[in-house]
Amino acid sequence: MDMECYYALVAQQLDGFTAKRQRQLLEYCQSYSAIFEADPSDYPTEAQPVIAGLQAHYREHSWQRKLDHSQQPLERCGAQVIPITSSDYPILLKQTDGAPPIIYVRGNSDNLHLPQIAVVGSRRVTRGGETNALEWSEFLARHGFVITSGLARGVDGLAHEGALKAQGKTIAVMGTGIDVVYPRAHNRLAEQIVSQGGTLVTEFEPGAEPRPSHFPRRNRIISGLSLGVLVVEAAIRSGSLITARLALEQNRDVFAIPGSIHNPQSRGCHHLIKQGAHLVECAGDIVGELHSALGSLQPIESPQPIEGLQPIEGLQPLERLDGHATANTALPPNVSIDSDERRLLEAIGFDPVDMDALARDGQFSSVDLFRLLVSLELKGLVENQHGAYQRLR
Repeated sequence: MDMECYYALVAQQLDGFTAKRQRQLLEYCQSYSAIFEADPSDYPTEAQPVIAGLQAHYREHSWQRKLDHSQQPLERCGAQVIPITSSDYPILLKQTDGAPPIIYVRGNSDNLHLPQIAVVGSRRVTRGGETNALEWSEFLARHGFVITSGLARGVDGLAHEGALKAQGKTIAVMGTGIDVVYPRAHNRLAEQIVSQGGTLVTEFEPGAEPRPSHFPRRNRIISGLSLGVLVVEAAIRSGSLITARLALEQNRDVFAIPGSIHNPQSRGCHHLIKQGAHLVECAGDIVGELHSALGSLQPIESPQPIEGLQPIEGLQPLERLDGHATANTALPPNVSIDSDERRLLEAIGFDPVDMDALARDGQFSSVDLFRLLVSLELKGLVENQHGAYQRLR
């Protein structure tokens, strides 16, 4: 480990030396090495007592053993530390307000400097949303974009899979330590991302377990790395809308796929479109919109938030630890369904699907499938449109 990384890690351990204060002090000192090694008198008067205090605190403790112990997980999983002062730190992320002082990276760090599109959305994704997340990510990867997402269930995992299917690159931004995959069911996906030349990224120290507060913080990195954010499906209180708002504040494009007005998982996308997000009907719309940006990734001196998406009052991210987002799918009054009907209703989704496709899932026999569809139709929960069934509630 070089001394710049060493001092950057020490800085994260100092009480009161917040990320904001680190960025402020780095405007004077330019490097962590200078903060801990330089003569304080070489810097402006207002910075001198801060630098002197940090150096005194540093000398009072033995850091090498502590850091050696904390970095053992990095060595075991082959990860590296990239401080914000390094030329390896992604430039688009560095330009954003609240950029993390250090990031932990496993896999191909070169991907961090390639044009990226973030693909996000609901964890409780519909059948149509699954198809869109997978196929749109595959298309965008084939057209040269790195697909960036959050390794969560639903749209995130499908976005990574679509990129891998295209033999493209994908970046998973984690809400845990670099050595802790969440959800556990995505351990294999995380390994596949790394083995196929992709990248895992996090700001959280090794061993950090998933916490609800971690995921909104992770979202600013997803949008900060990317040229734009595509929201595939999102409920009106989805954490994906937080990512979209952060993207606008970071001067990024936001794209949203419209869906059925009956689909609770489309209402977030419709809200974004009303607020000015790009309505996109095919992945080619995104390629066309961002094409001019591919060859013009130039740093800007002081990124400023722009007018754009307004947060919904009371909106909270829904990164629940069970991996599911909630949606308003309440049944009409006086309508009840049994467990089989509920399973089928969830399988149908809000885009039309024919009976053969439902039968291929293997959840029900043909006889039971027909009986359940008739029952759901009589209850006003699905409708038959020219041989295809569509969920109404």
